[in-house]
Amino acid sequence: MDATKLSELKVFIDQCKSDPSLLSTPSLSFFREYLQSLGAKLPSAAASEEHKDTKEKSFVVEEDSDDDMEETQEPKPTVEVEEEEEDEIVESDVELEGDTVEPDNDPPQKMGDSSVEVTDENREASQEAKGKAMEALSEGKLDEAIEHLTQAITLNPTSAIMYGNRASVYIKLKKPNAAIRDANAALEINPDSAKGYKARGMAHAMLGEWAEAAKDLHLASTIDYDEEISAVLKKVEPNAHKLEEHRRKYDRLRKERDDKKAARDRQRRRAEAQAAYDKAKKEEQSSSSRGGGFPGGFPGGFPTGMGGMPGGFPAGMGGMPGGFPAGMGGMPGGFPAGMGGGMPAGMGGGMPAGMGGGMPGAGGAGAGAGGMPGGIDFSKILNDPELMTAFSDPEVMAALQDVMKNPANLAKHQANPKVAPVIAKMMGKFGGAPK
Repeated sequence: MDATKLSELKVFIDQCKSDPSLLSTPSLSFFREYLQSLGAKLPSAAASEEHKDTKEKSFVVEEDSDDDMEETQEPKPTVEVEEEEEDEIVESDVELEGDTVEPDNDPPQKMGDSSVEVTDENREASQEAKGKAMEALSEGKLDEAIEHLTQAITLNPTSAIMYGNRASVYIKLKKPNAAIRDANAALEINPDSAKGYKARGMAHAMLGEWAEAAKDLHLASTIDYDEEISAVLKKVEPNAHKLEEHRRKYDRLRKERDDKKAARDRQRRRAEAQAAYDKAKKEEQSSSSRGGGFPGGFPGGFPTGMGGMPGGFPAGMGGMPGGFPAGMGGMPGGFPAGMGGGMPAGMGGGMPAGMGGGMPGAGGAGAGAGGMPGGIDFSKILNDPELMTAFSDPEVMAALQDVMKNPANLAKHQANPKVAPVIAKMMGKFGGAPK
């Protein structure tokens, strides 16, 4: 959109903000209806007049106070997402078969020192101790068998068989933890020790650790199958299967609960995002309707026949100190159409009298078609690119309007490096004015 059009549009909007009663003008009914279609709340004619009386008459744009913004701010939208009460998942007991024992909490049994060098004499002595242990075991003397096997392990700590034999005796003594320690020692020496897996599997079964028991007993059966392992597996495997099904069931229930919670969280986040988007969009539309200008602008500037700003520019525009030359009071037919549509012809009385010669009648120059009285050529301003650029600056336009409102205000703008040269150059364009 042309910069000059935008500047003129800003001037009109500024005047509407300073004097809302302008919107009650019949010729602006189409604009009032457009604002109302966007949801804008316009003051009544009586309210506009009251506003006009209490507000200082100025063309400078006034921004809404923070209090006004707070009053018009809409409440934050609430997001309602259906919440489901989450029942705590309580696992049921599993009915298992088979007897278990209380864990043995005795101090750890004596283990062999793997760093000791084993001599042939030690191996022979270890075998003799083993023989005595087997004899005691056959007589049911389990504690004595443990003593002999401990001696055999001390003499030959590198023998996995010695640890496996003592683990088997601990099983008979119903000391599963001691049996597991010996089985682990045997498997460290020989990872393929069937006796080690068998003893550890049976110890786990005694503790009710059915899954671990089934795993070790299956490994033992693979290495060296025997009937005792098969018999124990028949008791262990059903319990292991029941526990596995139980675990899967509650894992599935927990996953379903977590998936539902995640779905609700996603729904809540989507709803919050949508609400925030709708609120921002509504605020944007509201801001645009309050003062953001016309969307896209009016093609060609303000429509012809708008009648100008009611009452024209303020009276007393002429007579600035040093002032605009006499006879500046109006161009024939208003500002030329070359200014993007310009101020339409017939600005409702033209520029008010007192501007330095005044404008008689509606919208035209008093004397002489094509020029101002006194032979002033207004095209000197319109053809000056520096002045036209300055007119598109809101700060410059506001200053000029301030001076038009009260010529005495010229003094306060003389120190403004943007405004003072513009006024001086405009005055220099007319004969008799200082350059």
